[in-house]
Amino acid sequence: MSQKTGFLKRWLIDKTSFWCYNIKRSCDIWKGSDQLKYSSEEQHRKMTETPIPRLVLSLAIPTVLSQLVTVIYNTADTFFVSKLGNSASASVGAVFPVMAFIQAFGFGIGMGGGSLVSRHLGAKQNKEAEKTAVSALVFAVTLGILMLLGGIFAIEPLMDVLGVSNTMRPYAIDYCRIIMMGAPFMCASFVLNNLLRAEGAAVLSMIGLCSGGLLNLILDPLFIFAFDMGIAGAALATVISQFVGLSILFSAFFLGKSIVPLRPSEISRSWRDYALILRTGLPTIARQGIASLAGILLNNQLTPYGDAAMSAIISITNKVYMLMRNIVIGIGQGFQPVAGYNYGAGKHDRVKEAFRFATILGTVVCTVSAILVAIFAPTIVKWFRNDPDVIRIGVRSLLFCCAVTPLMAYSTFVNQLLQGLGFAKQATLLAMCRQGFCYLPLILLLPQCIGLTGVQLSQPISDLLTCLIALPCQIHFFKKHLSQQTL
Repeated sequence: MSQKTGFLKRWLIDKTSFWCYNIKRSCDIWKGSDQLKYSSEEQHRKMTETPIPRLVLSLAIPTVLSQLVTVIYNTADTFFVSKLGNSASASVGAVFPVMAFIQAFGFGIGMGGGSLVSRHLGAKQNKEAEKTAVSALVFAVTLGILMLLGGIFAIEPLMDVLGVSNTMRPYAIDYCRIIMMGAPFMCASFVLNNLLRAEGAAVLSMIGLCSGGLLNLILDPLFIFAFDMGIAGAALATVISQFVGLSILFSAFFLGKSIVPLRPSEISRSWRDYALILRTGLPTIARQGIASLAGILLNNQLTPYGDAAMSAIISITNKVYMLMRNIVIGIGQGFQPVAGYNYGAGKHDRVKEAFRFATILGTVVCTVSAILVAIFAPTIVKWFRNDPDVIRIGVRSLLFCCAVTPLMAYSTFVNQLLQGLGFAKQATLLAMCRQGFCYLPLILLLPQCIGLTGVQLSQPISDLLTCLIALPCQIHFFKKHLSQQTL
């Protein structure tokens, strides 16, 4: 117990003053954030006239930070829980498909509502934007409550579906039960984050999400070690942090900091509006939902190789790979409102310029990230779990992922462009390639042929195939929908 306490004290001394300073700065910005709020007309001019590189960067930096927070919630849990052993560390990764399922609907409805809001604002349809925003929030919270009830009452069968081993089961149940209680908060946070980002208020969105992420970093070691709550403490820290982040995001609307208000009187009573939100967000729901299914299959394929393999691949490699991918998604979320506004305003050249700039920026970031991760792969894995088997398996998995990481930005942005402009069918099909049409056959077949190496290669090969599929989709879309003839 003394070692655990010493670890906690060292960590708190190193980090608390830094985070307190940044939280104070965030509060100062929040208090004075009237200057961050534009009128609808000013925001329209900003989004349709500001030079593309400056505009995309101004929106991408806060959204990248916001995306990193979604990784922090899981990565912080993995890091601190890994101190409890391989079984505890693996259980966090094993429960990740549940998190992915919740995120699929929360983030999907948020993306659907945000895409519609940005296009409504671009076309100066503010009333429609408000109705879409408040309806998306109600929709997401309702689904979150339904997922909470379903998960709590079906926790034991859920463990069987997830492929949780007997050694991991007690940890996984404790963690999953509490995580499910946060489903409504998580869904609502994703929607409010996307609504703020859709209207161009990326800084306000960043402050809300980052505050929750920083709090999670402080609460994790406090609950796990100081209060001796173990893995349940990690889950509780995550749920509390999500609630605090949601409260801060909601205050932006309550205090009138947003362009689009959230008045209950504007909730839509037409099922068609909810269907449109769902349809627009379907690519994200499909992508995240398939990711949940892929995670379940990955769990089951790794079970024969033991907890060390599950800890190395699911809890460590996937988290690092997700970190790089979420940076890319953050850049794409910065360019999406630009594309939506300008497409709604009929400025197709600016849409194409935004896509090209985002793709170049994302590819450079991916390449640099891949090189750094490849160089420091042993150190990264050891930082999570200093176990010889975990390090050996984890390093090899990371190197396979780094080989295809530079291709990640292009395929991701093609998908986000299609979704952001309302081409839901094409975006959904492309979204289902990475962890659906390409990944599922690979994860089922390759391990049967080449064992653990097949598990490690499935995702990188799937990412390569997805990039090859995205290329003709992008060329065709530009010629058909963004050429001069379509104006």
